[in-house]
Amino acid sequence: MTVAESEPSGSRPEVRVSAGPLRGGREAGVAVFRGIPFAEPPVGALRFAAPRPVRDWNGVREALSYGPPPPQGGHFGMDSLEQDSAGDDWLTVNVWSPEPDPGAALPVMVWIHGGAYVIGMSGLPEYDGGRLARDGGVVVVTFNYRVGMEGFAQIDGAPANRGLLDQVAALEWVRDNIRAFGGDPDRVTLFGQSAGGGSVAALLAMGRAAGLFRRAVVQSAPGTFFSPELAADITAACAAELGLRPTVTDLSGVAPRRLSAAADTIGATMDRRAQRWGRPAHTMIPFSPVVDGEVLAVTPWQALTDGAGRDIELLVGHTRDEQRLLTALNGLLGEVSEEQAADALDVLAPGSDGTRRYREAFPEAGPDELYELVHSDWLFRMPSLHLAEAQTAVGGRAHVYELTWPAPGMGGVLGACHGLDVPLVFGNLDRGQPAMLIGETPSPEAEALSARMRAAWISFATHGDPGWPMYDTDDRLVQRFDTRSAVTAYPEEPSRLIWQSHTFPALPLISP
Repeated sequence: MTVAESEPSGSRPEVRVSAGPLRGGREAGVAVFRGIPFAEPPVGALRFAAPRPVRDWNGVREALSYGPPPPQGGHFGMDSLEQDSAGDDWLTVNVWSPEPDPGAALPVMVWIHGGAYVIGMSGLPEYDGGRLARDGGVVVVTFNYRVGMEGFAQIDGAPANRGLLDQVAALEWVRDNIRAFGGDPDRVTLFGQSAGGGSVAALLAMGRAAGLFRRAVVQSAPGTFFSPELAADITAACAAELGLRPTVTDLSGVAPRRLSAAADTIGATMDRRAQRWGRPAHTMIPFSPVVDGEVLAVTPWQALTDGAGRDIELLVGHTRDEQRLLTALNGLLGEVSEEQAADALDVLAPGSDGTRRYREAFPEAGPDELYELVHSDWLFRMPSLHLAEAQTAVGGRAHVYELTWPAPGMGGVLGACHGLDVPLVFGNLDRGQPAMLIGETPSPEAEALSARMRAAWISFATHGDPGWPMYDTDDRLVQRFDTRSAVTAYPEEPSRLIWQSHTFPALPLISP
């Protein structure tokens, strides 16, 4: 039983949003409202449709429990995600506020979770916004959006990028309702990691998201944005698993879990179609935002180069050892052969001379290190850095960081791996998946680093300044987060030079 559930209803906070009144709870001095619908359930006639505004409700709605997660598969060993099958209210928001007073005008931080665009939900314990709200005097918002086939498959008769459209709908809900919780709709900061960071980058490029946020934090953004042809071909393969066509007519009657299972099957065997699907097949990435020319007109890098984010203050960064955790999950940690490293370089390194440049830049690197470097660079490190490069090239503001503190969990073999920044930013070091990375009992060192990162994110959301100089293409100063943090020149300079001319285009279908 939560603190909120144990309180008498008369002492619990109440607010009124556009659809009706809500009653939440209090936890450690923070008002908490969970499971608030921001759109109608995308089922029945609304399945695979753009989100529709939620209908009004009668009476006071209880807002104590997270809404059920959207349908999803079992990628990356995440079958243990608790999926509540009760109800179809997949599209819900959660709010933590230190002062739910319409006149408080507090900064707002809106989190977009990651999960490779195929898994994830806002109700995971590591995403609890209470500590950020309490320590920083900010309103924290998290929400669900459609993932996998429901959110990102290219289906005939359905709008592309439904997951991104859900995100826009959630931000519109924030704009229209956050004052009731003490937030200022004119001081909204987006922050997200992995697919959440890629989503933040996509929203920077989307005209329909313009004006919905003032600042953006992009943590480890993946560089995978698909062409319509590639996305449609992958969707067709998923539908064919069920003997169906990739159309709304054929797929709308399929149970969501069955559709997710078909996508899982294709995702697990993508390497068999590498000659057709290219780099995503080598890295088992079945879904990503689609540069469809309508919902998402161009890639985020092109949009920032064109000046789309010039008025948005940007904080962007990555971890040093992004690939390490993914290699461990694939069972290859310490086991990469020379042939596997050579294949990775051949497929992922940029340009016709990418392999040579990697081997010259890292002459002492063995197969494991080369494999990790090129995967980290292609998927997360260089896409993130290039967002800052594009932003500053047109006169915009960007701050850059790198997390180099090695995760102490699992004997310290994971280094500063992908996802390590999430518990450090939220301050939830001892719950959920992060416990695997941080260890069962967080050390004073971990607590101190988390405090520094939380303070930087809160300062950025409040003032636009995380506490270190803006990035520029002369000095390239970044904040390195470690036991002894420091402002330094960008630490991954050899990789930056290898990738400096790469443009991160929409990934094509190679052989139609």
